[in-house]
Amino acid sequence: MVTPGDPAPAFTVPMAGGDGYDDVSERSLSELLSDGPIVLAFVPGAFTSGCTDELQTIDASMDRFRRRNCRVFGVSVDLPFAQNIWMERAGFDIPLLSDWNHELIHAYDVVYPDMYGSIESAERSVFVIDRDGIVRYRWMRGDENPDFDVFVEDLIAEIDALD
Repeated sequence: MVTPGDPAPAFTVPMAGGDGYDDVSERSLSELLSDGPIVLAFVPGAFTSGCTDELQTIDASMDRFRRRNCRVFGVSVDLPFAQNIWMERAGFDIPLLSDWNHELIHAYDVVYPDMYGSIESAERSVFVIDRDGIVRYRWMRGDENPDFDVFVEDLIAEIDALD
């Protein structure tokens, strides 16, 4: 299990940028950390209401993350092409990392083994990783989704604590 103080598991995955169906490029953890700390927001699946609500709420506060030199990336097991369409339809601009081969959900120990009774997906979870690649914060959903507005406030407080 990845916990605060651990090095973040390295990866290289496709990233959906949101500018059209085929806006896909590869990104590594080290590239993502080159500009400062990051937030990885693992979500169970594209086009679902809870995941859409979470990423729209985070997106509405992106200026606050940017002022802290922190970037946010969503992570799901969906293909990047589907992620691009989801971003367009839902109206958020958070780049999405595609864990289509399920390596990240296993490396970060956030496997939701039985989504809709049939597929392996990501547990709703969030990691804050500092610029040195160390996990500084880990959150996993309990029984219910949190109030996402309150959750974003708590997440920003965790980022402020990095300084």
